[in-house]
Amino acid sequence: MKYVFILCLLIVAAAGGLMGAAVVVRWNDNMTQTPRIVPGERVFRMPAGVVPRGGDLIIPREQRDVATKAPNPVKMSDASVAIGREHFTTFCAPCHGAEGKGGVTGPVATKFIPPPDLTNPELQKQRTDGYWHSYIVVGGAVMPAYGEALSSQEAWHIVNFLRALAKK
Repeated sequence: MKYVFILCLLIVAAAGGLMGAAVVVRWNDNMTQTPRIVPGERVFRMPAGVVPRGGDLIIPREQRDVATKAPNPVKMSDASVAIGREHFTTFCAPCHGAEGKGGVTGPVATKFIPPPDLTNPELQKQRTDGYWHSYIVVGGAVMPAYGEALSSQEAWHIVNFLRALAKK
C-alpha cells in the first residue's frame, strides 16, 4: 500500500511539473507570437458611426460626395500652414515628397504606385477642401487612412498647407 501511495504521489507531481513547464514555455515564447504594432499602422478599425472624443463625425469613403461639401473650418493663416507643413512632413512626405510633387520624390513612393502631384493647379481646382480632408481622414484607393493618427483639426491644417503649396 505504501508503494501505491508513493506512485500516486509521483504521478501527481509529474503532472504538476508538466503543467508548470507548459506555463513557463508559453510565458517565455509569448513575445515572439504576439502581433507587432508599428507606429502609423492601422490595427483596429473604429466602429461605423462613432464620433471620436473631441472630433467630428467621420464620413465613410463610400460617401465622399457628401464629404466634399464640407467647408474648411480652419482659416488659412501662416500658423495653420506651419502646423500643416509639420503634419505633412510626418504623414504625407514619405509618399508625396517634401514638396508634394508626387511621382517618385518620396522615399516610399519608389516601392508603390507613384502618388499624384499635389501642386498641380488642375488637380487643386477639381478638389474641394472637404474632398482633401476626407481623403486624409478615411484614405483612398491606395492611400492609407490617417483618421486615427490625426485629429480632424490637424487634417484641416494639412489641407491649408496643400492649398499654400499650390499657390507657390
